[in-house]
Amino acid sequence: MDTGEHTPGGGVMETMDIDRSDPDYRSWLKEAVRKVQADANRSADTHLLRFPLPEHWGIDLYLKDESTHPTGSLKHRLARSLFLYGLCNGWIRRGKPVIEASSGSTAVSEAYFAKLIGVPFVAVMPRTTSPEKCRLIEFHGGQCHFVDDSRRLYEESAALAAETGGHYMDQFTYAERATDWRGNNNIAESIYQQLRLERYPEPAWIVATAGTGGTSATIGRYVRYMQHDTRICVPDPENSCFFDGWTRHDQLATSDCGSRIEGIGRPRMEPSFVPGAIDRMMKVPDAASVAAVRVLERAIGRKAGGSTGTGLWSAFKLVSEMVERGSTGSVVTLFCDPGDRYLDKYYSDDWLSEQGLDIRPYTETIDHFLATGTWTA
Repeated sequence: MDTGEHTPGGGVMETMDIDRSDPDYRSWLKEAVRKVQADANRSADTHLLRFPLPEHWGIDLYLKDESTHPTGSLKHRLARSLFLYGLCNGWIRRGKPVIEASSGSTAVSEAYFAKLIGVPFVAVMPRTTSPEKCRLIEFHGGQCHFVDDSRRLYEESAALAAETGGHYMDQFTYAERATDWRGNNNIAESIYQQLRLERYPEPAWIVATAGTGGTSATIGRYVRYMQHDTRICVPDPENSCFFDGWTRHDQLATSDCGSRIEGIGRPRMEPSFVPGAIDRMMKVPDAASVAAVRVLERAIGRKAGGSTGTGLWSAFKLVSEMVERGSTGSVVTLFCDPGDRYLDKYYSDDWLSEQGLDIRPYTETIDHFLATGTWTA
């Protein structure tokens, strides 16, 4: 019996066999994955803070405090997921650099994980990124590669990866698919676990600002998967195209300049931004975001970054609508990162003046709301 394959010429073709298994690489990979997963065991959960609202409203407002991660921001979760995704796909290799397009916090967290597993890290970032974020990237062993035009971040990152033989992490493409949205102690599952013993354990709204869109996609998918009635609101800052693209169902929407609120807002509709996972969007003035974080500091004694203010402003508006309807319930927003990274920006009156931002009307709106329950903006 003929068991060989026959070539067109009548001969018997041998089995072609290429074995690329590499025991040394697999040994390194197992240790790298173990280190990243061990970090998750140590730091995956974060606190859920309460913002003080008048008791008689019957509404609870929470901030998920992502600043308590080892690298101080919500992006620690994203970086951990991206590293596991890149490692398990065989993209991150021993001795080869990981390169990322980032305005700061993602790069800080990725520099941490790169150092943890022993690979070089390069952050490609706008020249206007806060000096404190640059210091933190370098503290964790990363390098900063600056570009003058933020629209060139992607192109420059891909070019550096090709030049060095490294891996371009590309958070804006892979954020939504790298995270296990069904659970596994992701941010959504953590929120619901922490609310379990509260008086309103299923929030009416969860507010999640968008940089990559990965967080809003994870929360939106989890809510649907678990059959919760919670709705997802995504606030967008000035100079970002997400709101316009979502409103017009335009995946090609763009913006001509970068966001002043670091970490959120994008000049293009990113692949990781999932419009269908979102119920509502708001376009929030940058001055309102700054006003909100300053009110937050007065209320709980903690400084937060501008993206926290963008979400908090929207959360206040959602709460005001509940007060007006006479409904009770809870709202959750995110404390994205600490304000000490932005002392020269959102906490600087000189910077506000240079940017032409007047926060007084927005501060008065919040103060009036908290005192009366009436939203006047």
